[in-house]
Amino acid sequence: MILRTTIQGLATAIKGLTLTVKHLFSARKARKTLDIKEEAYFDNQGGVTTVQFPKVKMPIPEVARYQLDVEIDDCIVCDLCAKACPVDCIAIESIKSPDAIGKTSDGSVKRLYAAKFEIDMAKCMYCGLCTVVCPTECITMTDQYDRSTPNLADLNYSFSDMNEQEIAKRKEEWTRFQAEKEAAKKK
Repeated sequence: MILRTTIQGLATAIKGLTLTVKHLFSARKARKTLDIKEEAYFDNQGGVTTVQFPKVKMPIPEVARYQLDVEIDDCIVCDLCAKACPVDCIAIESIKSPDAIGKTSDGSVKRLYAAKFEIDMAKCMYCGLCTVVCPTECITMTDQYDRSTPNLADLNYSFSDMNEQEIAKRKEEWTRFQAEKEAAKKK
């Protein structure tokens, strides 16, 4: 029993080492880029398979899902992206406006200010659900994937362009508008 197990272990080790040495000597040439639709795709996998990043970069497919980007001028602060996110990596705070504050590039009327619009890319699982539900298509997936950083806080992106004073001013405007509306109702 012990002898058979030992022989079986040695045979497995020799088989693994043979495969390793075979790949070692076939790695002298660079691997050719093949189309996955070719019939012999899996048969022609010899050569160096490691990409020498950053000198050589992998081609990015058109439908790739990588870094999120927000065009804040097109955002109507509807909060659908944050609600659709399965990992809650999108944080949005809105401030109502008494009047329309502008239009997006697709003609949608903006009535909310984005006091806060942050995406924590450390939490993001790149599912793309936020891009699907966005009615103005202001949140999109880019082709950028190299955002490595030693500081985790650097992966928290803020897209809102409002400062604290402006946020306080807009909140005060809305409070004043609500008070005037209530006073008009009582008359």
